[in-house]
Amino acid sequence: MTDLIRQISEGISRIVFPNVCACCGHENTQQKRQICSFCLHDRFEDANPDNERVSSDSLLPDGIAAQQALWQFDKGGDLQHLLHQLKYDRLTTIGIDLGRRLGQRIRKTPRLVRLFEEHDTIILPVPLHPKKFRSRGFNQAFKLAQGFGEVWHGMPICEVSDVVRTKNTVSQTGFSLEKRLENMENAFEVRNVEAVRERLVVIIDDVFTTGATTFELSHAAMEAGAGPVVILTIAQA
Repeated sequence: MTDLIRQISEGISRIVFPNVCACCGHENTQQKRQICSFCLHDRFEDANPDNERVSSDSLLPDGIAAQQALWQFDKGGDLQHLLHQLKYDRLTTIGIDLGRRLGQRIRKTPRLVRLFEEHDTIILPVPLHPKKFRSRGFNQAFKLAQGFGEVWHGMPICEVSDVVRTKNTVSQTGFSLEKRLENMENAFEVRNVEAVRERLVVIIDDVFTTGATTFELSHAAMEAGAGPVVILTIAQA
């Protein structure tokens, strides 16, 4: 009887409060997701259809084994809106959904699959400065990392206190590459060297533009003794 009542209650709830996709607004049959299957798999342009080592036009600094993005950024489009909802509307399940999708996509990249299998690996979400964390209430990169780690069978994630952002940088929108690099210089500090020492570090963030942020974080990790670094993002601008 209890199960019957629960099923009826859930059915009524779905009718009164239908679960809709946060991206397209259509009904979403996946009750524990905020993004429908179509939007996760078919809506956006693959940033690296040929599984190249680098999905952008950037030259990678020494020690960075690969840079990959899931989709091409669509300024003013649905993907930008999704990422905005994640960061500013606190729809954190979007981050989990996108992180899982990134993990699934990377599983189809033989180069990275081999690299992950050959090394002791840890995920490093790009840290937020404490002031920004208090204002936002969470780190969107950590939510992406959680979803990614699920697909990779519980791949460990750095603790918040292991690697921190010590410089409260201003928004880099509209900055030249030179100004972006200056803005991010010495922005991160590894406070627990053992977390990254001799490990493959998988840096995860929402958008890759010039690489100024993730390159600086990679440098801090490698200065602390990390092995190769891989940079993974949802979008590539």
